[in-house]
Amino acid sequence: MLIGELARRTGVSRRSLRYYEQQGLLRAERDVHGYRRYGPGSVRTVARIRALLGAGLSTDVIRDVLPCVAEGGDPIELELCPDLVRTIRRELAEMDARIDELQSSRSTLAGFLPECRQSGFTGTLRQ
Repeated sequence: MLIGELARRTGVSRRSLRYYEQQGLLRAERDVHGYRRYGPGSVRTVARIRALLGAGLSTDVIRDVLPCVAEGGDPIELELCPDLVRTIRRELAEMDARIDELQSSRSTLAGFLPECRQSGFTGTLRQ
């Protein structure tokens, strides 16, 4: 299928599809006219890429993880090969560290507001 068809079937822009190809996440063959031709599994591959991006993984990590993605079933059904387990654990630890940093920054920022300082408020602030 051509890039326009893949974009239509996946809801992903042509620009994003070209980016995925550039990042080594998606493969296309070139026909005699130089047009990209994607295989039938490309729709599923794009769904997996989108799901993994949605989980917070970078394209560099996804490039390493995609070979461990099972061929059937759920777009993000993963075969837990040892490299993938290490990658997921590392990513979770990095996310936890970022969450801790954000919570600390939020507490500091909320402390600047008198109503938060007085009440010890830690909930969501509304305007």
